Amino acid sequence: MIPYLWLEEAAKRIDPYIQKTPLTYDNELSLYLKWENHQVTGSFKARGALNKVLCLQPWELQEGLVAASAGNHGQGVALAARLVGAPVVVFCPGQAVAAKVVAMKALGADVRLVPGGYGEAELAGRDYAAERGAMWISPYNDGQVIAGQGTLGLEVAAELPEVQSRVWIVPVGGGGLIAGIGASLQKHDPRPRLVGVQSTASPFFYKIYSQGDQNGVVESPSLADGLAGPVEENAVTIPMVKRLVDDFILVSEEDIAEAIAYAWERYHERIEGSAATALAAALTGKVADRPAVVVLSGGNIQPEVHAQILAKQRYSPKRED
Repeated sequence: MIPYLWLEEAAKRIDPYIQKTPLTYDNELSLYLKWENHQVTGSFKARGALNKVLCLQPWELQEGLVAASAGNHGQGVALAARLVGAPVVVFCPGQAVAAKVVAMKALGADVRLVPGGYGEAELAGRDYAAERGAMWISPYNDGQVIAGQGTLGLEVAAELPEVQSRVWIVPVGGGGLIAGIGASLQKHDPRPRLVGVQSTASPFFYKIYSQGDQNGVVESPSLADGLAGPVEENAVTIPMVKRLVDDFILVSEEDIAEAIAYAWERYHERIEGSAATALAAALTGKVADRPAVVVLSGGNIQPEVHAQILAKQRYSPKRED
């Protein structure tokens, strides 16, 4: 467990550089919706990246920063690198969302596309950083990154002082966000339930949580690209997620597409597939407790993909019995 003090320090450290994102309430569905698509880089990832980089000493920045990302973490690291005047190289999957690649480059990142998926990009990034003595900025396997992500939990709790929700629904990739949120809720009694969500297309952390390892996972393309890929072996998030998370579920790619369309049609909000996993868990009834906080982690979806989804989907909620 990371110290609660780290989260409080992170909140002060990154406050000048992030947005306090909207928290809205849908009375009909009894959902509190945390819109991190309004964050400075369009994703919660800026929180953790900024906190980590702003903690570094000048000597740690001399050889530059290195990250691996499907796009959102890379944008956060690039923004932080610009603030501290450090160069940054970001390794991305070969099929990374084009809009995210453009955004990373616009922030000054040297983007290297790697054949394969996120796992291959992360391996290439770690190797590159080790060979050059550069500072590796993990998207999840780092206490200060987790503390930065946990500031989202502090922000929500400040608006809901009684933690009125019965459950928080959180997308999970490498586990940094849900671990940080879990840490932010540790002082609340009773503590709301914490539920993680992934896509059936890339259920690496789900398998770790439910079966103890991620061996044998067969990955397929997913709208939730930010949650894709294996988890680094012995990542600090693994014991934190096992301790703090009360349940972990999967949603289908169809569920994700319908949630993207629903967010646009009902709230006129553009969300990406990773964020839509959490909303899908609520809309399908796979997480039925109410009221619930739904963490909508980002909005960096390729415009053409968003348009295609809206053209195909006519939302009608499917609830489990």
